[in-house]
Amino acid sequence: MSAYPVASIDLAALQHNLKHIKKLAPNSQVISVIKANAYGHGHIEVAQALDDSDAFAVARLSEALELRQAGIKHKIVLLEGVNKAADLQTAADYDLSLVFHHQSQIDLLKTTQLNKPLTFCWLMIETGMHRLGFSSDNVVKVLEALNRSGKIAEPIGLMSHFANADLVDDPRNQIQLDKVLSCANKQQEISMANSAAILSISESHQQWLRPGLMLYGVSPFDDKTATDLGLKPVMKLTSVITSIQQLSKGEQVGYGGDWTASESKTVGIVSIGYGDGYSRHLSGVGQVLINGKHAQVVGRVSMDMICIDLDDRSDVNIGDEVVLWGDKQLPIERVAKQANTIPYELMCQVSGRVKRQYHHGQS
Repeated sequence: MSAYPVASIDLAALQHNLKHIKKLAPNSQVISVIKANAYGHGHIEVAQALDDSDAFAVARLSEALELRQAGIKHKIVLLEGVNKAADLQTAADYDLSLVFHHQSQIDLLKTTQLNKPLTFCWLMIETGMHRLGFSSDNVVKVLEALNRSGKIAEPIGLMSHFANADLVDDPRNQIQLDKVLSCANKQQEISMANSAAILSISESHQQWLRPGLMLYGVSPFDDKTATDLGLKPVMKLTSVITSIQQLSKGEQVGYGGDWTASESKTVGIVSIGYGDGYSRHLSGVGQVLINGKHAQVVGRVSMDMICIDLDDRSDVNIGDEVVLWGDKQLPIERVAKQANTIPYELMCQVSGRVKRQYHHGQS
């Protein structure tokens, strides 16, 4: 029996999704977002597979350094920028591109001597999310300060982030986009479009896209799946049946005895739990797929295992594979709804003890 659980990563599907993005916006370049270990898929392997990206984006300096140390030569954007002089020098030394979103970062740039200038930098504009960024009223002033520093070698682009792009036709999306467009001169490049905007707001494409979720073959919309959007799921999470138990009527399953057999039942034990990143919110509500049929999660999700109701099925044996998500019959979007969360969280929670297996499937 192979080591389980396993996250099977289809690199061909990943490449297909990038090609699909480029077809949707043929006049734009792509900053592929591979932060948070490429949404749980493995940032180094994903970066290597997405060699046709024009740049990559991560959240933090440590992520960018791991990519550089792995030999990734692309432009790498640090979406949160840096806040210490030593980190600013490291960013310059490793040719990392910064997003400036707060006055303290500009002050740091002024007072730090760099061995070489920064390139491919961005100014974050606050347009409605109220997390990071300068007011659109201050853009000209801030750009002048950055340019006067003499420590940025190329023109500085304008960046912002949609708060509601997954809500198609929400008027707040156009308000945010208009704010960014009003700040840009004819020479300035703009990066605004995330996955949902790439799919639904063509005006937002501009010069640089920032796809994240759709790269991994997941829909950003509540009412659509990846297949509906021409995308191919990249991660398939699987494990195996490790035990089968026969229950009598009235016997309980798992911690707290949250589930009681209403009649004689067969229960399968699956080797996966919250220690692997399988959400506890799927306790009693989640479904899995085994031998092409759905089975209900019963009782609480524990650290290393879950219990599933096999009812009267005689086709299930110890060692049989169990799909937790990633199959057409059990897309991650559906599992996320069962857990009352979003696919982002499910993927990012897949822990380090889950083996990643990389392959090139049908694309």
